[in-house]
Amino acid sequence: MSALRNQHLSYSRLSRFEACPLSYKLHYLDKHTAEPGVPLSFGKALHAVLERLIKEVIDTEYVGPLSEERALQLYREEWAASGLSGLDLFQQGLGILQDFVHQQGRVDSRDILAVEKEFRLPVGPFSVLGFIDRVDWVDDETVHVMDYKSNHQLFTREEMDSSLQLSLYALAARRMWPWAKKVRLSMWMLRHGVLQETTRTEEQLDAALAYVETLGQQMETTESFPARLNPNCVYCDHRRTCPAYARALEGQRGVVCEDTSDLESVARERQEVAHLAKILGARKAELEGVLRAHLAEQDELVLAGTRYRMFNTTSLDYPLEPTVALLAQATGLPRDELVQRLASVDKKALDAVLKDAGKRLGTAHMALLKAELESLAAKHHSPRFWAKEVA
Repeated sequence: MSALRNQHLSYSRLSRFEACPLSYKLHYLDKHTAEPGVPLSFGKALHAVLERLIKEVIDTEYVGPLSEERALQLYREEWAASGLSGLDLFQQGLGILQDFVHQQGRVDSRDILAVEKEFRLPVGPFSVLGFIDRVDWVDDETVHVMDYKSNHQLFTREEMDSSLQLSLYALAARRMWPWAKKVRLSMWMLRHGVLQETTRTEEQLDAALAYVETLGQQMETTESFPARLNPNCVYCDHRRTCPAYARALEGQRGVVCEDTSDLESVARERQEVAHLAKILGARKAELEGVLRAHLAEQDELVLAGTRYRMFNTTSLDYPLEPTVALLAQATGLPRDELVQRLASVDKKALDAVLKDAGKRLGTAHMALLKAELESLAAKHHSPRFWAKEVA
């Protein structure tokens, strides 16, 4: 094949084409200026800090704990360069990096094989270009490939096991470190302090190669680049020039189910409404942000027939010991009975304690502790509707 549209493929190109052909065309073929949103810029800043932090470990042949002070210094520099703003977001990043330093613990430069490692993987007539965030030596036949993620939600087991990105990383790692008989693959979920791990079989890797070549051929030959509404439209860096996004902001509908006994039609309309709701919800939050900024300087706004004000809501938390003591005195009920009837442990508060304890306890001890605590918990189940698009 000559005169390829894409000088190379990458996971980013492939996934963008999968999600929305128009976004792919605007970004890679027409080369429109991208307008990255806050989540993307924030994630890039965190990645840059971690890359510099670990590279310094390699460059100085360092062995020991990472420096929280150095991580903060690098974060300040990246924050200033990124154009990000807002105390809350800054604190989020600071907390993520502090947790990373503690979770990482002791590092040994001799165990880090690569940071932001470039690879070029031949796939049929194509070359797949990529960068792996980090690769660690595990033992004489195992490497550990890690990708940093700043997502708010953890991946499902299915998503981990079917991730095209991780499959490409596994293929690249085997080429770069041919002595490695085993490749561990991880998404380091920075907001959660969790390493989500998976592996790949030979059959899975063969399927990934075949899929990449097939998708690459499609990208080269297609003449149609339709916009495709999807859950990530609100983060797309070309949403401002997308006609489908503009129509979504106007609430325009393309699918209306007239016969609810036709479940295919029901599902299509439900998906369109779900995408529109997310786009309109993000726009609503953006507009409310503008109004909130003005309400910080004045008590109220009256605009377009609507009155806007800021007010505080109050929630009450009762401290356990003083509350039980007062009730016991007033009711005459035994303390143990009151504690059993009233007391429970808030899961978020418990998670915070466990996260802090995890910095001191070993992984095996923490796993056992969590299992014992879970056995004590009362589990309540309620029906939950779940939907995920499939290829």
